[in-house]
Amino acid sequence: MADIKRVIALGFFDGVHRGHGELLGMAKRRAAEYGMIPSVLSFDVHPDTLIFNSEVKLINSAEDRRDIIKRIYGIEDVVFIHFDRRMMCMPWREFIDCMVSELNVGRIVMGHDFCCGYKGEGKAELLSEYCIEKGLGCDIIPALCVDGRVISSTWIRQLLDSGDIKTVNRLLGHPHTLTDTVRSGYHLGTSMGTPTVNMLFPNGVLVPKRGVYASRVCIDGGEVYMAVTNIGVRPTVGNGDDVSVESHLLGFSGNLYGKKARLELLDYIREEKKFDSLDKLSEQIKKDIEITVRLYRQTISK
Repeated sequence: MADIKRVIALGFFDGVHRGHGELLGMAKRRAAEYGMIPSVLSFDVHPDTLIFNSEVKLINSAEDRRDIIKRIYGIEDVVFIHFDRRMMCMPWREFIDCMVSELNVGRIVMGHDFCCGYKGEGKAELLSEYCIEKGLGCDIIPALCVDGRVISSTWIRQLLDSGDIKTVNRLLGHPHTLTDTVRSGYHLGTSMGTPTVNMLFPNGVLVPKRGVYASRVCIDGGEVYMAVTNIGVRPTVGNGDDVSVESHLLGFSGNLYGKKARLELLDYIREEKKFDSLDKLSEQIKKDIEITVRLYRQTISK
């Protein structure tokens, strides 16, 4: 295995959208063509966080990016390296040389807008020329457009802010996901007859528009449940500050605390609302369940 070269797909892959999918698909095809290992090289921290000294809210955690690349695109070999000031100031040729040497790279796949090295001087075309010098294969993937617009992580973040989860999923090519270990919640849902699975978005990950979503929850072990998910501050029963993610699993009873679960957001149902009583909240949850079931049936019938 150590002697087998890698085809490396280079990028940050935030959200792992359909444009990224073009890179990943090419990496797999080239690997099969040349008898290499399809691989991905990414960073744990978004480069813009250091380069522009401003936080970039991510679509997914590194864990979720790795999971999507493996689960959706079938690439098991996903390597994350830490992006720090040393990496930021590294000349782009040195970055490529280190990567090729340490990861035994035989071919590189990158997007048309990829850049690396100090001040982003290592643009895709320069990297392609350098690959030829080094006897490496290289593929540059053009932009992928939907509705006349280039798919980008920035566009998807804007859509998440607005709650347009259906368009988000169309651009991603898969449902927007959050993976977490199920946490103990406030137990109010259980007392109301609607027990919930409680999760949190990791620090640095963008929280979609607050509200209620039709969703699906996949439990580690294989069980899959339709769900109604509330993302927000629980205005009827909460303290008004802490954003939580609570999913009511349809047809489930039991205890999932400590198990890993993947939440998939499918559609936005309504905004958060403060109810006058728990009874009225419970009535609304039942309506949300009816909407979710109807949306789910429409989805699977297509």
